[in-house]
Amino acid sequence: MRAISQDVLGGVEVLKEIDLPRPDPGPTEVLVRVHAAGVNPTDWKHRAYGLFLGQPPFVLGWELSGVVEETGLGVTLHKPGDAVFGMLKYPQGAGAHAEYVSAPSRYFVPKPENLDHIQAAALPLAGLTAWQALVDTAGLEAGQRVLIHAAAGGVGHLAVQIAKARGAYVIGTASEPKHALLRGLGADELIDYRTTDFAEAVRDVDVVLDTIGGEYGPRSVRTLRPGGVIVTITPRDVRIGDAPGVRSEVLLVEPDQQGMKELAALAGAGRLRAQLDTVVPLEEAARAHERGETNRTTGKIVLSVVHRPR
Repeated sequence: MRAISQDVLGGVEVLKEIDLPRPDPGPTEVLVRVHAAGVNPTDWKHRAYGLFLGQPPFVLGWELSGVVEETGLGVTLHKPGDAVFGMLKYPQGAGAHAEYVSAPSRYFVPKPENLDHIQAAALPLAGLTAWQALVDTAGLEAGQRVLIHAAAGGVGHLAVQIAKARGAYVIGTASEPKHALLRGLGADELIDYRTTDFAEAVRDVDVVLDTIGGEYGPRSVRTLRPGGVIVTITPRDVRIGDAPGVRSEVLLVEPDQQGMKELAALAGAGRLRAQLDTVVPLEEAARAHERGETNRTTGKIVLSVVHRPR
């Protein structure tokens, strides 16, 4: 099978298309023929710095949509020919930027019929990050006020939709040109971080989703009401500090079958849809990384995997 791999850490030039043996599904695993795979900030950060994976060689990618090719012993949830989407174990399970992946069957759920593989591949990692932060960790409820940073980003724009589906009042930070999109996704209040200090403009928030890190964490605490919670997804850069009466959490996303079912239900009902920034072929993964590293994307980047005759 074709895969995008690297032998050293570095810039986009280290990404190479190589041939690897097609994996075999073990007990409780499925072999999925990948049709599309998402690209996220964690991909280009691992490419450049290794982070949790250490030194290469490795194949990046944690989210995908495709069709079950084979099932291992004991698998009952999926059959060959089923269209599925899901997320591999983070960080150890990387490998979605390839023509096939083999992984535990319960990492995947049926793909909603109203989504193509490109749309479906854009949801799992970013969507589960938003779901696990807002719902599982913060316990977001109807009527609560939530502040979402980088609301037009990969995680942010899905978090806006999930929060609205939960009945929350959504405040987002984003540059002004992205406000129209976010209003269309349901945001109630938008702040242009380039012209307005959100820490002065926002008060009495129940939940903050910090997707940026750095000084955003401590500044965001000032927006919270007593008993509020801030969840950050940038664990390498956490400086929230002491905040009496406020709960702070650091989240790393995990594979989550129930969470995937919730995302699939929202997507199937037309209440959750990924905004696609860029779609490129698997062999042009370097171009996807280049686009992501501009930090000017709106929504998600996806690799399209077209299987060639062998």
